[in-house]
Amino acid sequence: MGVITLISTWLIPCFLLIVLLAATWKRVPTYETFVEGGKDGVKMAFSLLPFLVGMIVAISILRSSGALDAFIQLISPVLVFIGVPPEIIPLAMVRPISGTAALGMTTELIGTYGPDSFIGRLASTMQGSTDTTLYILTIYFGAVGIRKMRYALKVGLLSDLVGIIASVIIVTLIFG
Repeated sequence: MGVITLISTWLIPCFLLIVLLAATWKRVPTYETFVEGGKDGVKMAFSLLPFLVGMIVAISILRSSGALDAFIQLISPVLVFIGVPPEIIPLAMVRPISGTAALGMTTELIGTYGPDSFIGRLASTMQGSTDTTLYILTIYFGAVGIRKMRYALKVGLLSDLVGIIASVIIVTLIFG
């Protein structure tokens, strides 16, 4: 374990030193370039802020309004019939929207049902098999000014659905 700790401690400082030495050797104005990059980073952060706030507000409204719980109660009979635990649906719905909210839900499910339970394993597998599609489209596409994201949205949500279905099937086959 000592070698891994040593490598992880020195990897980034050595990388930065190599970059600075290479830039100096090629006569690149390193400090000025660094400052310019910092300015661009701050501009990018401010341009992302409205999109990020919008996503956070939307997620809060969805969870606080009770709409998510009402939808789950509505589809629970169908889910139980096909063998999908209804407890996992909030995670499946929130994961494409927010990684942080989904991680919180995964932690809550694992805390409630245990890491070795079917629901705990399914939540973990689902967390790793899907992505934050709406978050990515809103933040990154919005930041660079892409307005026509119709096809990216369809493909992203379809891949999330495939990831969710595959998670349920694989966890059922392996741990069911």
